[in-house]
Amino acid sequence: MPYVIAEACIDVMDRSCMDQCPVDCIYEGGRKLYINPLECIDCGACEPACPVEAITQDRAVPPGQEAFVADNLRFFEEPLPGRDEPLGQPGGSGDLGPVGIDTDFIARYVRD
Repeated sequence: MPYVIAEACIDVMDRSCMDQCPVDCIYEGGRKLYINPLECIDCGACEPACPVEAITQDRAVPPGQEAFVADNLRFFEEPLPGRDEPLGQPGGSGDLGPVGIDTDFIARYVRD
């Protein structure tokens, strides 16, 4: 099961998880980080590194945050605002660098 980054990361983006990921599959949007589910090897190294506990397996997201699972995949499979092509599997965030754009779901997201 791939890992997902949920609500607690929005507007925080500590990036400690990125340092722990052995396959460099955590990408930086504008307000939140995203784990590429097709590049994630399910090792779990990122989860304990997150100081705000935003990372869980996709089947274990906190109640009420299930939409983050689909949105995490959407970040890679659909073109982001201002882009013609989806990110797909870029092969590592280190080479790509910060994307700086979020899905519409995150761009419009307001915390309770």
